[in-house]
Amino acid sequence: MSEEKKLAAIVTGASSGIGLAISQALISAGYQVYGIGRDFSRPDFQEWHKEVPADSFRSIELDLTRTESLSTIIRFIQAQADVRLLVNNAGAAYYGLHEEVSPAKISEMVRVNLEVPMILTQLLLRSFKQKKGCIVNISSVTASSSNPHGCAYGATKAGLSSFSGSLFEEARKYGVRVITISPDMTVTDLYRNADFKTDEDRDAYLDPQDVAGAVLYAVKQPDHVNVSELTLRPQKHRIARKRP
Repeated sequence: MSEEKKLAAIVTGASSGIGLAISQALISAGYQVYGIGRDFSRPDFQEWHKEVPADSFRSIELDLTRTESLSTIIRFIQAQADVRLLVNNAGAAYYGLHEEVSPAKISEMVRVNLEVPMILTQLLLRSFKQKKGCIVNISSVTASSSNPHGCAYGATKAGLSSFSGSLFEEARKYGVRVITISPDMTVTDLYRNADFKTDEDRDAYLDPQDVAGAVLYAVKQPDHVNVSELTLRPQKHRIARKRP
């Protein structure tokens, strides 16, 4: 790593949960992180941010579905930093019978979970081919299973996993690594729109730090190794229903 300029990473959904944990792990590994999110005012983020060097984490408040603004931001970051890593982590999820999930919610899931990672990858890929960059897509175990009461969400994650696999085959000869990480039930805000949540049994859920650890493990492999897919599951398969 150059002493003049740290290697930089772009992490989406970086203001809380898995994205914040990934950002923290990457900073500990020496990366400068550009974190994109909608709201960085949460107390847990603010407390953490006070403790990190000012140049280690740059927060960027942005609605990822604003494609023109997203393109401008990426060009700005590339002009400022040596970007070698993209972590597509931001996600949107709505659950329920499919006929009860509105078109607006379906559109949001498709755009945030699938379209945005594709666009960000397209914006960075030429540079990554020159620099042997790395792309990490945070998918889900739902990508490889049937998902009643989560049909659209599961479909977007299946699309993301498919995109990852195809992209790796397309770009591997240039030294670009593409990694798909598929967590199971994790303590995040993703289930805020669901009628279920993680169970209280410690063996029945993952922490955001568990996912961040998997990202760090995959990213730190030598250049000739690509960890194509990692699936993370809690030891026990159990969820809890929310009380009305």
